[in-house]
Amino acid sequence: MAATKTDLITERPRTNGLERTTRTDEGLTTLLSRLGEDVMDLVNSQLALFKVEIKEEANAYARGAAMIGIGAVITTIGFALLNVAVAFGVSTLFAQAQFSQPASYALGFVVTGAFYLLVGAIVVLAIKSRLAKQALVPKRTVEELRKDKEWLKNEL
Repeated sequence: MAATKTDLITERPRTNGLERTTRTDEGLTTLLSRLGEDVMDLVNSQLALFKVEIKEEANAYARGAAMIGIGAVITTIGFALLNVAVAFGVSTLFAQAQFSQPASYALGFVVTGAFYLLVGAIVVLAIKSRLAKQALVPKRTVEELRKDKEWLKNEL
């Protein structure tokens, strides 16, 4: 809103005549004060947006870490079962003529261990690829900061 020259000059009665005062200083002070408040509001809103985005990213990484932990537990179980199966299998390789009871147990352990290893590896790889797609830089905050930088350049 543009002020006219008559808006900026006011006349007040004084004891010895009329005093002319300009309101440009008062208007400039008010404008600078408002600009300062607006900049502080802008910074506060940017910080709030940044906090929200960081919380979202942290939650995504926490969920991913929990799933990797679950995958690691499953893989560890599979590895332990596979090791027991290998031990039973190696002990029965010497008696290849016929399958005994321990040999059938070993085959069961191998199949079960291989299954757990496969499931655990799939979970870990899937979560790892999902986390690799996540950006570490909060995109919305960066975009808002760019816009605000341009706005400040235009205002000053």
